[in-house]
Amino acid sequence: MNCPVCSKPMVEKDFGDVRVDVCENGCRGIWFDWQELRRLDEDHEGVGRALEEALKSPRVNDADREPLKCPRCEAVMHAHKYSNAKEVNVDECYACGGFFLDSGELRVIRDNYMSEAERDAYVQKLVGSKPLVGDSAKAKLRRSACYRFVSILRKKFLWTPLGPVPHDGFKDPIDGL
Repeated sequence: MNCPVCSKPMVEKDFGDVRVDVCENGCRGIWFDWQELRRLDEDHEGVGRALEEALKSPRVNDADREPLKCPRCEAVMHAHKYSNAKEVNVDECYACGGFFLDSGELRVIRDNYMSEAERDAYVQKLVGSKPLVGDSAKAKLRRSACYRFVSILRKKFLWTPLGPVPHDGFKDPIDGL
């Protein structure tokens, strides 16, 4: 497999119980197959010399580059903020579920990893400070965004909430558009 940034061959490396592909002789980017990044995004996860070397790599990221092509399936990848570390843009393949991190981004993800309480506060900040109740159009759109966010988390990360998610006859106003 070749690196989606510099086209150099990627080398499989052992980061503990996870094997990832590293652009060792090029840009030092890292490819994570589906669910692999989730197993290494916290500071206490993973072990080994290869992981230590990757964490020491300086951060390099060209924010103005064209969208990358997935090195696994050739689909166009999507750049977005990583869900557990809002400070880092990652490239994700929506077709196969893989992630590409530029050099140094794994360290930044691990340094900025958000706890569940921090993620909840961040989501609340995104949807606004008002409670998600009432009949106003704004409240309905906020509520719709929250349900869509939960749906994405469930599909992409096999996430389930700790408590029940109330639906009480909820009709998504965006579905009608």
